[in-house]
Amino acid sequence: MNARASTPSLTASVDGEVLSRMVRTDQLVVVRRSVLTAIPINVALSFTATLVALNSGKAFEGLIWLLLSLAVNGLRSYICRWPIALAPGVVTEEGVAVSPTGRPVEWHLRMAAAMAAASGLVWALIPLLCNGYSSPQAVFYLTVVCGICAGSVTYGIAYAFVPISFITPALLSVVGCLLYAGGFDNVALAAMVLLYLGALARGALQSDKAFREGSRLKNEATALASQLRQVHALSLDATQQLAFRASHDSLTGLLNREGFTEAATLHIAARDGRQHGLLLLDLDGFKAVNDAFGHKIGDRVLQDVAGWLQRELTGMHATLGRWGGDEFAVLYTLRADRQAPTAIAQALIRSISFATAHYGGHLGVSIGISVAGDADIADMISFADEALYEAKRTGRNRFQMFDKALNHRLATRRDVERDLLHAIEARAIGVWYQPIMGCDGNEVHSLEALMRWHHPRHGQISPEEVIFAAANTGLAEPLLRHLVDEVCRGMRQMEATGSSLAAVPVAINVSPREMAQLAVDDIVLGMLKSRGIAPRRLQIEITEEVALDTHATRSRLSALSAAGVAIVVDDFGVGYSSLASLRSEYVRQVKIDRSFILGLSSSPGNVVLVDSIVQLGRSLNLQVVAEGVETQEELDALRALGCKLVQGYHLARPAPLVDVTAWASLRAVAAAAHATAPAAAGAA
Repeated sequence: MNARASTPSLTASVDGEVLSRMVRTDQLVVVRRSVLTAIPINVALSFTATLVALNSGKAFEGLIWLLLSLAVNGLRSYICRWPIALAPGVVTEEGVAVSPTGRPVEWHLRMAAAMAAASGLVWALIPLLCNGYSSPQAVFYLTVVCGICAGSVTYGIAYAFVPISFITPALLSVVGCLLYAGGFDNVALAAMVLLYLGALARGALQSDKAFREGSRLKNEATALASQLRQVHALSLDATQQLAFRASHDSLTGLLNREGFTEAATLHIAARDGRQHGLLLLDLDGFKAVNDAFGHKIGDRVLQDVAGWLQRELTGMHATLGRWGGDEFAVLYTLRADRQAPTAIAQALIRSISFATAHYGGHLGVSIGISVAGDADIADMISFADEALYEAKRTGRNRFQMFDKALNHRLATRRDVERDLLHAIEARAIGVWYQPIMGCDGNEVHSLEALMRWHHPRHGQISPEEVIFAAANTGLAEPLLRHLVDEVCRGMRQMEATGSSLAAVPVAINVSPREMAQLAVDDIVLGMLKSRGIAPRRLQIEITEEVALDTHATRSRLSALSAAGVAIVVDDFGVGYSSLASLRSEYVRQVKIDRSFILGLSSSPGNVVLVDSIVQLGRSLNLQVVAEGVETQEELDALRALGCKLVQGYHLARPAPLVDVTAWASLRAVAAAAHATAPAAAGAA
């Protein structure tokens, strides 16, 4: 009840005017940082342009221009170090010069834009060094001007007026010179420069808007979290925390994992062989609450849910605990006068959204149920956890009883985990290949390597199950090394047999867990080097969330890309950051998720989405692959939209390497015969 009452006051206390000032301060801090980063590049390009001017006989003009450029850049650097006066209620990061006598943030932003315009005017004088872009050096100067303008937009994401003030005079100078020179080519080029100017300005404005929105959310969450931390600190009692630390969760006051296990063991032992019901609850949508409101609000949600469970289960003499994260465990003895576990689960699912409605109604709950009379608590937890996994796999707000089918699956997973190392060492885990075709259905553009393991007892094991087992058993790296080695062996085999597929690249999937926890760049590049395989022949498929993950993940992808390994964003369009993932400099290809391709010919909405992705990929110089093509109608629709690459069962199913190479050979023979037939007919 207290948590519900406190939430509105916290939200209301984030003053809109203060929040706006925080955003402007963030903009200024980032603008200063980007300007100080860009100035050395500007100076280096200035010296280069001057050297070209000296070499072309424009020594006097070049030196005067260089002095102007250095003066403006020096002044910009000096101004960026002036202290600023923060508005009331605004704080900024460490290292920023702050003084009560300094100029306000808005003044500094206007000055930054003015100095950017001054620098742009200096670059607008470049025509003096190349006779109005008519000398042999014109291409060099035009390239430098366009490049530095693009760079200013790239660096100036926080405040659009800075890059716009810089690029406008610089590019308008180019346009003016080209129009003055006349001629169709020059006029056309001037038009393209104007279009380029407009595109850069639009990009700067969009980046500005995105930055302000991100800054607003960050500062709002920071303010809310700061206030909630104070309330939370006052509500905690240090004495109780020490007393319950060994067996209770400090956040919710419930039994923790160890405490629950011990209490549940005693609970079962005291009931003389009666049946017991164990429910494992996992909150659906809890991550979204954390992302939207911050971890402190998330902690408050967990506390409210814990209190609500205690009230709902009053009178059942149940053992209740927080199992970990956003999971809770409930154990009680089955009796005739008590509800069955399934009925309790249904009641909990119906009630959870009401219990957390003051947080926006984002939460649901998935429940796994285990009922046993003679099993120990460890087995019951294992059974309930398997049922919970199945409930979450089939959707949110569901419950699942542990049954024979789940018992078989649990046994399968245990066998898979037990046998995985031997399967890797014995090369029982193989690779099948599925071609990625040109939209005409004739040319094989590349291959996707797909993991296959036929378990001696359980048959075909899905790649997801294998990866999950590898993560649980610490075999993720050996598995990745094995798969890369299998792909390298396949490449060598195609070369040795003279297959028509010998030159096509092969893509291998890397899971988010592998990319986050393993040195994938070192592993892959090291194995390619040891096998004598050129990096350009391998592609790495990742999800779009991985493309925007931690700094370590991005650095690994950058290293792979720099070595020549193409990075492919798989399942594009279904993640939370689709467009942002394409801004990564290492992404070379995107694969449209199959959900957008299914029934494409009869889905106007999907047609619009796919067309947008194709056009976006073309504008960003990215290859676009449509995966999951299963009908001729879908293929025809993709051709009409200009999608160049396709993949799916309609074109070719995954198959072992020997079958894929044989298939490719037959297609090559058929294509040659088809090409020869018209010539023979003409000769006759």
